Amino acid sequence: MVWCGAIGGLLEFCKLSLRKNVLKEAYSHNLWDGARKTVATLWDGHAAVWHGYEVHGMEKIPEEGPALIIFYHGAIPIDFYYFMAKIFIHKGRTCRVVADHFVFKIPGFSLLLDVFCAIHGPREKCVEILRSGHLLAISPGGVREALISDETYNIVWGNRKGFAQVAIDAKVMRKLRHTEMKGWRDPVTQQVRSRAYSSGPRAAGTLHRLFRWLYEKFRYPFAPMYGGFPVKLRTYLGDPIPYDPKITAEELAEKTKDAVQALIDKHQRIPGNVMSALLERFHNKQKIN
Repeated sequence: MVWCGAIGGLLEFCKLSLRKNVLKEAYSHNLWDGARKTVATLWDGHAAVWHGYEVHGMEKIPEEGPALIIFYHGAIPIDFYYFMAKIFIHKGRTCRVVADHFVFKIPGFSLLLDVFCAIHGPREKCVEILRSGHLLAISPGGVREALISDETYNIVWGNRKGFAQVAIDAKVMRKLRHTEMKGWRDPVTQQVRSRAYSSGPRAAGTLHRLFRWLYEKFRYPFAPMYGGFPVKLRTYLGDPIPYDPKITAEELAEKTKDAVQALIDKHQRIPGNVMSALLERFHNKQKIN
């Protein structure tokens, strides 16, 4: 698929940058900034050409200081890579992101994950990042949401509230983010996304249950993926949820979930449809970043 070629090209670029880093160690600290800038530009170009990607509400991302961005996890979160590139280009900031452990085991991916500042966690590390004034993104649903969620974009967070405790401990506001998908603190960001990629088993209940069981058992997404369609993608940033010292993690998690659901209800066509998303490539709704 097209996105595989794009990722392969980025990996090769990062490897070349690393070799250059070894050869010119005297000013290596500038090379990674250059590498991130180039990778972000490549991602941004791919997003514009292949998906007509738009971000609505970029002004809600702070120019400085911490922010926790909460987002819905698609089968393949390609839109979030695009979103991180936009932040780097327009804000000059790197957004750390919590990734599933299995991603770090994919051969050749560790270097790219380092470039994009992906981390395993744990909670203490997330709090440290926010207290240091950085941006951090978390998808409470994670891979489970990617496997189970369907064209109705149901939120699959279970009882997870660790992200809320992180926000409370770091005393930051949360931003909510959702990418409108067709066919897919202080702030928490709400985002809505178009379904550019899907999990194969969604069409078959028995296989769906099997692949979910395999994930719960081995913590690895065995489900095959399909997609890569050049559908329209739009990311919407919701209003930040201010820090409240009196709120509990359970209350904050529920409040955040409701806010993300509100973004989905407002911006996402239900159910998602590939053909309508393809047609939207020829229709611009509003001014974008």
